[in-house]
Amino acid sequence: MTDRPPPYRPPPYRPPPHRPAPSALISRRRLLALSAAAGVVAAVTGGRGRRAAAAGTPLMRPIHSTGLMMPAVGLGTWITFNVGNDPEAIAGCTAVMKAFFEAGGRMIDSSPMYGSAQMVVGRGLDALGRPQAVYAADKVWISSGDDGPDQIAASRALWGVPQFDLMQVHNLRGWEAHLETLFAMKAAGRLTHVGITTSEGRRHDTFEQVMASQPLDTIQITYNILDRAVEDRILPLARERGQAVIVNRPFRQGGLTRRLAREPLPGWAAEIGAGSWAQALLKFILSHPDITCAIPATTRVDHVRENLDAARGPLPDAALRRRMIADVEAI
Repeated sequence: MTDRPPPYRPPPYRPPPHRPAPSALISRRRLLALSAAAGVVAAVTGGRGRRAAAAGTPLMRPIHSTGLMMPAVGLGTWITFNVGNDPEAIAGCTAVMKAFFEAGGRMIDSSPMYGSAQMVVGRGLDALGRPQAVYAADKVWISSGDDGPDQIAASRALWGVPQFDLMQVHNLRGWEAHLETLFAMKAAGRLTHVGITTSEGRRHDTFEQVMASQPLDTIQITYNILDRAVEDRILPLARERGQAVIVNRPFRQGGLTRRLAREPLPGWAAEIGAGSWAQALLKFILSHPDITCAIPATTRVDHVRENLDAARGPLPDAALRRRMIADVEAI
C-alpha cells in the first residue's frame, strides 16, 4: 500500500482588512448600465422586448464582491459561436444575442480557446448597436504569463469593448502569473471582476486551493443534475469566500437534453413552471442557493428565450430536487 498525503482542507477564510481601492470598484455609470434590465430592452429590442419585460425580469443573483446583480441565466459561446467567417452563421448568432438581450439577459461568456467565437460576439454587438448593458466575460488561456496581457488585449479588440467586466483564468492554465496580471488590472480600474474556471471535474483539488488562497470574485465550474460533485466542497467554499459561481455545461453540451427529449416531462415539471426538460434542468441548477449564473450555449433563438424563461417563476425546493435527481438518474 502506498502512502497518500492527507486530503486538502482549506483554511478558514478571513476577510481582507481593507476595502478595494476606489479605482477597483465598478463605476456608478457602469453599474447602472449593467443593472437596469429595462435599459437592455430599450436599447436593443423595441416592442417585443417590452412585452418580455412586462412578463417579469429574470431571477437576479449578486456578484458578492461588488454587489452587482446578475440575471441568473447567461449565454455561453463554446462550439455554438465558433462559426468562422460564414455570414449566414454569424447572422444566426447575432439573432441569438438579440433574443438573449430581449429576454433580459446580460452575461456573455467566451474564451480564446473557442475558435472564432470572440470575433462573432464582437460582430453581433456591432450589429446590435453596442448595447451598454452587456456583461462581457472572457478568459485568458495561454501557458506563458508574459503573453497573458497581449492575449487579453487581442480578446478585447475582437469583442470591441473598452474593457472586460470579468476575466477568468481558463482551466487554471498558468494561473499564478495570470492572476497577478488580472489583480493588477483590477486595481488599476481596467477590470471589474477576476475569476478562475474548470470544467468536467478537472483539477478540483488545485481549484480549491486557489479558491482558498486568492481573493477571487467568481469561479466557473461544471454543475448539473447528474454532475453534482461540486456540492460537497467547492460550493460551500465559494459561499464561505463570498465568490460568485458561474455554471458551465448545464446540459452536458446538449447530451443531457437530447437523452431526456425521448421521455415525457414528469408531473412535477408543472409545479415549477417548466415547459421543457431544458427549463427543468436549469431550474434545478438555479435552485441551489450558491449558484449565481448558468451559461448554456445555443444556436437557436427559441432555445435562448426558453433558457431565460427558466429564470422566471418558482424553483424546486429540497424535496423536489431529490425527486428530480431520482427521476433523471432512473432514465
